[in-house]
Amino acid sequence: MSFFRSSNRLAAQFKLRCLLGQDFNNAINSSFLKSKTFSRGFVSLVKEMDQKTNSVSQNENLTTPTVQDQIDDYSKYILNTYSRPSTFIEQGKGCYVYDSNGKEYLDATGGIAVLALGHSNEGVARVISEQSRKLCHTSNLYFTKEVGELAKDIVEKTLLHYPQGTKGIYDKSPDSAPQVFFTNSGTESTEAAIKFARKYGKQLAESGKLAVGKSDPMLASDPNLKYHLHCFTGGFHGRSTGALALTANPKYQTPFTPLLPGVTTSKFNETREIDSFINERTCGVILEPIQGEGGITEATYEFLKAVRKRCDQVGAVLIYDEIQCGLGRTGKLWAHSNYPPDCSPDIVTMAKPLANGFPMGATMVSKQVAQCIGAGDHGTTFGGNPLGCAIGKFVFDQISDPQFLKNVSDNGAYFKNQLEKVVEPYTANGSASPVIEVRGRGLILGVEFKENPSSIVKEAMDNGLLLVSAGRNTVRFLPPLIITKDEIDICINLFSKTLAKVLPA
Repeated sequence: MSFFRSSNRLAAQFKLRCLLGQDFNNAINSSFLKSKTFSRGFVSLVKEMDQKTNSVSQNENLTTPTVQDQIDDYSKYILNTYSRPSTFIEQGKGCYVYDSNGKEYLDATGGIAVLALGHSNEGVARVISEQSRKLCHTSNLYFTKEVGELAKDIVEKTLLHYPQGTKGIYDKSPDSAPQVFFTNSGTESTEAAIKFARKYGKQLAESGKLAVGKSDPMLASDPNLKYHLHCFTGGFHGRSTGALALTANPKYQTPFTPLLPGVTTSKFNETREIDSFINERTCGVILEPIQGEGGITEATYEFLKAVRKRCDQVGAVLIYDEIQCGLGRTGKLWAHSNYPPDCSPDIVTMAKPLANGFPMGATMVSKQVAQCIGAGDHGTTFGGNPLGCAIGKFVFDQISDPQFLKNVSDNGAYFKNQLEKVVEPYTANGSASPVIEVRGRGLILGVEFKENPSSIVKEAMDNGLLLVSAGRNTVRFLPPLIITKDEIDICINLFSKTLAKVLPA
């Protein structure tokens, strides 16, 4: 240190003692403080400390990277599969998140329908803390109570919430309760459903019990021919190769063709083509009761009824993808619970909100399908781990509570009504209007625009509102299911401000 090269030895000693906190009380009462020697030493000390402080501050200004600098640096190491705004989301609480500059955003995306209980939920944090100290992972070589308790909860509450169900997972025969396979994500849940449908179809063909099997005699001699899967336009079922084959959107499929063979597609909500596409070689049919990525499009009762009927005729399983629209999002435990029982599914896939952001999914199958699945037919290393299942049970208990679901239904109706009011001025000019309509139910809502709404999503973020787009030029509203009416009003005001800025008067 330069100070120790000073000729003023006494002042140097005093500085050292001050810095180390040694004998300070004694020194402060001594005559040394009154001496000229101390004065010169103290002035020198202050100057030296000021110089060092200024030097550190200058160095920090030179070396502290900006947010954009950090993003540019990290982008060198992250595969470029997403287009993101240039900011860090650093923390969240409830329905709000905060970026690296401290700016607050009302999150109307909910992590794309994931954060049912909101950001940083205290109950979820407590379960993670407690379970992680107990048992996180064992693999599926062993039983754990956590996986059993969550599976039982899902099955029993599904049946409890829809007692009028009679088909598929709601079969009333003795010992006919559905069963659950746990996964880590929505696309894995879809992949499991594909395998289960194919195994079931093959065994059904081998048994010769097809209801309309006489029209395709080759199935009896070659059961492997019953492997076809059918999906619908606007559907989204995941990005792995099997799930992608069922996602009839060229934007997602074209770069990766050829895809899984044996997949056919027809128009969503159109019944006239069903008999042509769904035939004796079809083992499974998959659809979303409310399409999310497809633009918040609800299936009609007539459509679901017709699909269910045709599946029964040809021995195909009906798969409902409720990954985005299920688990309380519509104000019912499952989106299909909004329809009569003659639309009930054989398989239900779920994920997103099941563990409130912890990677977790599941595939629930009817007992009829479950009976054809044996040990070794499917598996997962992480799916159904004790930590995820403990979180899932806590979240599912909250979501399945009747009062919780009523709040979602009531707040969803209020939200939709307010959206319709705020877009009304932009729908008054018929086909020339920039807004087409508001769609959805519960807290899965969408506003369709005449043009691509990317500028609206960007402006909304600038205004402190997070939105996510979808197909059919639609902006989705998928807030945490705990959103309040006051927070809905804030969302509406921010959305109104955004429309006023972006859309023509």
